[in-house]
Amino acid sequence: MTALSIFDLLLERVTAGERLTADDIAQLAATPDILSIGMLADALRRQMHGTAVTYVRVASCSYDRSFADAVSPVAREVRVTGSPSTLADALSAVRSAKEVAGERSVSGFSWLDVLRLAAGEGSTAARVLAELRTAGLEALAEIPLDAVEDEAAVVEELHRAGFERLRLTIASAHASAHTARMLRAAALQDRLGGIQAIGPLPMVLDPMRPTTGYDDAKAVAIARLAAPNVATIQVDWQRYGPKLAQVALTFGADDLDNVTASDEAPDGRRRAPLEEVRRNIEAAGFSAAERDGRFNLISR
Repeated sequence: MTALSIFDLLLERVTAGERLTADDIAQLAATPDILSIGMLADALRRQMHGTAVTYVRVASCSYDRSFADAVSPVAREVRVTGSPSTLADALSAVRSAKEVAGERSVSGFSWLDVLRLAAGEGSTAARVLAELRTAGLEALAEIPLDAVEDEAAVVEELHRAGFERLRLTIASAHASAHTARMLRAAALQDRLGGIQAIGPLPMVLDPMRPTTGYDDAKAVAIARLAAPNVATIQVDWQRYGPKLAQVALTFGADDLDNVTASDEAPDGRRRAPLEEVRRNIEAAGFSAAERDGRFNLISR
């Protein structure tokens, strides 16, 4: 059977709503034919979301700064950044963020921060999560699949603490393990549910081992194909920029996270952050739809 006929067969299965097997995904990950992988991922994301691409405007602020000065009225989510040294500092930051956010959602921190804070308090992750949730934290910003020993235990712990719409992430780039991680994410969703999104590109960029556009586009496509039961595949707009974000949309991504929460346009309206986001989405052949931090649509 030729490579073309194999691709055609896989495309028929994807468009028919059939889930590809782990062996199928492994074979796709091993092929250098990135365009075929991208076409399969694009077909699946269009089946799931049509031409809609969502984006969220996020106001990020370090835990030790004033949220009142950092949160724009147009932000749809407030994100606490940095790594507080104590649970008291973390709780104070979340309360301050929530006071400014009002009805908007507050996210922040990493699962690794939760473990570190629990160790510092001589306590448990469950207690730290419960206190953060009570203070107003609705979501962890990072749940790194490549830095967690027991993903199922982490997801269960978050569920028990009242965290919904979980977002799984990757801490650093190790392409050889990417496919296995995405398949594990899909298995977690099958077993436990509650996973809203996957951010398949690394949160930490290593200047000594930089990824390429080829690597990143392939990682996005494999994430989409490996986890069709997870609704959202994200790309961080501020971390990866408009060019890669636009390419990623054609390789299976359907959401732009962390869009700048600013309406400032010193170089004219067409250069305003929101206009640039919408223009890039539409130039890739999709329709832009703003959402809030709870993944509810605000406007199209």
